[in-house]
Amino acid sequence: MQKSSGLALLALFGVTVLLPGCSSNLAPADAAATPASQPAESARLPQTIAADYIASGPIVVENQVELAAQRDGMVAEVLVETGAPVRKGQLLAKLDDRQLTANRDAAAAKARSTEADLKNWEATLKVAQTERDRSEQLWAANIIAKNQEEKAKFQYEATEFEVERQREDMKYAQDTLRSLELELEKTRITAPFDGVVARRYLHVGQEVAKNDRLFWISAVGPLRVKFALPESYLGRLRKGTELIVVLSASPDEVHAAKVLLVSPVVDPSSDTIDITAELEGPPTNLRPGMTANIRLRNPK
Repeated sequence: MQKSSGLALLALFGVTVLLPGCSSNLAPADAAATPASQPAESARLPQTIAADYIASGPIVVENQVELAAQRDGMVAEVLVETGAPVRKGQLLAKLDDRQLTANRDAAAAKARSTEADLKNWEATLKVAQTERDRSEQLWAANIIAKNQEEKAKFQYEATEFEVERQREDMKYAQDTLRSLELELEKTRITAPFDGVVARRYLHVGQEVAKNDRLFWISAVGPLRVKFALPESYLGRLRKGTELIVVLSASPDEVHAAKVLLVSPVVDPSSDTIDITAELEGPPTNLRPGMTANIRLRNPK
């Protein structure tokens, strides 16, 4: 009988201890606080992602072009190789220009001859003008007949027309000479800007046609990176915004850059805006065509 009473008291004490623990876990105040804390965490998460948004894009330069032949011809000389630095206007290669040079020289001689003829007719015009003035004075003094005065006048007018024709001939000869000089310039392949020869497509003796590729010339700076961001960044990024550029192949190497251009429109197919940023400092081992990751720090 005493053993049964002890067991009953022990069971009652266990229930008393268990009930307060259960009631504290189901308190209305705590139950309400738990759902309230979850929206606060989810509201902070997008801000963290936006502040550290990572995009990727290629490193580019503004000046990069493939030089093409402007006329048909045979390559007579190649002066640079792939990898060579070049300056604006530097001669890179030459096409055979012997026929064009002969034509240019002939046109130059024709232009000089026409100019001499013009000077001769201009002198003749002065003589005709003097004769006309003299005839007018003699006729006014009744020394010569009217038909003689008119003859001198008509002779002067005819010489004026001849001078005008000769001027047009000289202009035509000069334009022909200028056209041949322009064609002659097309045989000289020159660098359009400072940079480096990225590729060479021609060799001596090769026959090239108009628009055939000859060289690929690329500038070495300033280096820029192009990438796209979600349209939510429109208005939050502006010219001068600082960002960090990291090469995909060298994640430990960090470069500073500033936004140079923000597209004013949104691409409807991807809901993104195009961004162009310019890297600061010396290019070191950066090269156009590399892929870079862009990290934004607190865009405003």
